[in-house]
Amino acid sequence: AWSELRQAAREEYLDWTGKPRALPGKFQLGEAMLHLRECLPEDAIVCNGAGNYATWVHRYYYFRRFGTQLAPTSGSMGFGTPAAVMAKRQCPDRIVVAFAGDGCFMMNGQEFATAVQYDLPIIVVIVDNGMYGTIRMHQELHYPRRISGTALKNPDFAAYARAFGGHGERVERTEDFAPAFERALASKKPSILHCLVDPEALTPARTLSEIREAGEKATAQ
Repeated sequence: AWSELRQAAREEYLDWTGKPRALPGKFQLGEAMLHLRECLPEDAIVCNGAGNYATWVHRYYYFRRFGTQLAPTSGSMGFGTPAAVMAKRQCPDRIVVAFAGDGCFMMNGQEFATAVQYDLPIIVVIVDNGMYGTIRMHQELHYPRRISGTALKNPDFAAYARAFGGHGERVERTEDFAPAFERALASKKPSILHCLVDPEALTPARTLSEIREAGEKATAQ
């Protein structure tokens, strides 16, 4: 009985972390995560801040060794980039990747200058959906279509990286992510991959419209 339960749990886990749902937009974050899961070495350090984008990291990336994840507790935004700077300083021979939402990066994005100053070739993957996604999700769930203070007008983050002397690329399609990531690694510079995500792709499981619809049904009762 125990072995059957274990096998069922294992199959459920593999299904949960397997093929991502196709979401609106040309760039599929789930597919990018599967690529990194396959190509990054076991000792790569992956960092993130707080936001809905991090659910793709937690769901689809496999952390295979101790000491390879740096992430906040209690929803601390802006953690990923400075954590990556520290990790690369401490472990210069390991690949260090930071994930940040657009709003998350703007909390502590100036620390990219620290990476350039001290020649710390981290790679920051900015997931840009033009909003504070987690807060927007709760707005739509509890107050559908009543949006306040969550839309963002963002800069060109790739140009931001180059302005500091780093490597920066804009990624608009899924198929462009893997070669852009390889170029970032090869540059041996602090890098930013500015990934444009459709606002509808708000969670791995549900779109923004689906969340809003659920909120409208709940508030109508």
